[in-house]
Amino acid sequence: MVNYSEIFSGQGMDYLTYRALIDKLLLEGKATGDVTYDLHYTKMNVQRMSRVDKTINLTDELTSTVNQLKENYKFLVITEGWCGDAAQIVPVFNKIANASSGKIDLKFVLRDKNLPLIDAHLTNGGRAIPVLIILNETGDKVLATWAPRPQVLQELLKEWRKETTEMTILSEKLHGWYAKDKTQTTQAELNQLLKGLEN
Repeated sequence: MVNYSEIFSGQGMDYLTYRALIDKLLLEGKATGDVTYDLHYTKMNVQRMSRVDKTINLTDELTSTVNQLKENYKFLVITEGWCGDAAQIVPVFNKIANASSGKIDLKFVLRDKNLPLIDAHLTNGGRAIPVLIILNETGDKVLATWAPRPQVLQELLKEWRKETTEMTILSEKLHGWYAKDKTQTTQAELNQLLKGLEN
């Protein structure tokens, strides 16, 4: 049985701490994961997160939804520094929390240090990340989840995998999609998720 409240308060990092951890590990020649190829991806992801941080603007619809939240929520995000999808998406979670006037408390935990947690939130049987778990204010009840990428991209990825299994090609297509989309689809899905919380 997963104790969400304990994980949130005991292990959860805020966004700046999460980013600082990734930077610190990189300086030591490490990544949040255990394998060396993660370094290459992590370096690229630091650039991606910085770019999204600088360029993202919340849509009017999402801003309105966040401003109208009546309850307080905890956002628990399962992630890793080497994950390309996470790099494109976690800055969006941070922007939403920052816009919420304290209604949303956001924390990040590492997937590979929390296997029982990720195993309670698999995507098609896999440990895909990022996973957003929306908890009630006390952190003891899961209200909604979202993972690991926008639905339209999930479908595209299925199609692309029929053409190739070459990770570099798939990664290029994936990040090309994110670059063109500029977080709009992610924001639209998260807007619908948040709207559903209080209906």
